[in-house]
Amino acid sequence: MDKHNQTMLNEFILMGVTDNPGLQPLLFVLFLLIYVISVVGNVGLIILTKMDSSLHTPMYFFLRHLALTDLGYSTTVGPKMLANFVMNENIISYHSCAIQLAFFLVFIVSEIFILSAMSYDRYVAICNPLLYSAIMSQRLCWVLVAIPYLYSTFVSLLITLKIFNLSFCGYNVVSHFFCDSLPLLSLLCSNTQEIELIILILAAFDLIASLLIVLMSYLLILVAILRMHSAEGRHKAFSTCGSHLTVVVVFYGTLIFMYVQPQSSHSFDTDKVASIFYTLIIPMLNPLIYSLRSKDVKCALYKAWKKLYNIFS
Repeated sequence: MDKHNQTMLNEFILMGVTDNPGLQPLLFVLFLLIYVISVVGNVGLIILTKMDSSLHTPMYFFLRHLALTDLGYSTTVGPKMLANFVMNENIISYHSCAIQLAFFLVFIVSEIFILSAMSYDRYVAICNPLLYSAIMSQRLCWVLVAIPYLYSTFVSLLITLKIFNLSFCGYNVVSHFFCDSLPLLSLLCSNTQEIELIILILAAFDLIASLLIVLMSYLLILVAILRMHSAEGRHKAFSTCGSHLTVVVVFYGTLIFMYVQPQSSHSFDTDKVASIFYTLIIPMLNPLIYSLRSKDVKCALYKAWKKLYNIFS
């Protein structure tokens, strides 16, 4: 990182969600409520799946890590965005911007592949129920979450170091509400072809590889369900993967909308809307989807509530 870069640019100004002063109080209250629900829901799921012995299964092991990644990237973005609603200038320091980008990439890339691991888990549960415990061993479960964490850390460090070792022009207004890679690229004076190619290749690989795993898993699940003779068996199989399928459709639908737009209609405004959805709305929805659709989670919540009631009554 050259000295000129460090002396000329030591902070960024985030444009935020909107520049309309009249909307800011309303949006602050709305996003604060969404973020609080997200934190309570995801922390609750992490604690519940850890403490309740009936949830010590591979499915809820992956769900715990999904909640952890949801909590991670929503907290990387949310508090700073909320603070910017009540501050006169939406300033973020040079190093804080780099840290925010790095952590955001770690958690968002991890989530993509943890969702893929969850789809494989559902495939084994439905297509090989008798061998489920043997296949989905504790060791395999840890491998299926450790690889995404290690890979996402590599991707995060590569992209963050590449961007922040290039020279910025001195113009420091980021057209976004957090330090994302694409808005930062537009502020660089250096040749960005290499880093743009790296981001394109990695984004394409992450999206295509993880989506292929999900699609193949659900294709095999669908074939297995269609072969079932009992209507009750089909219903049970659908309910087993219903929550995960809902989460996958919402998450990948948002990413595909954001990254597969025609260049002519692509804008930072549409990016902001999509980013709000997957950085704040999805982390709030995921624990709600699993809590409302899973009998095991509802039962565990009831038992936890009963224990608390008995303690304090």
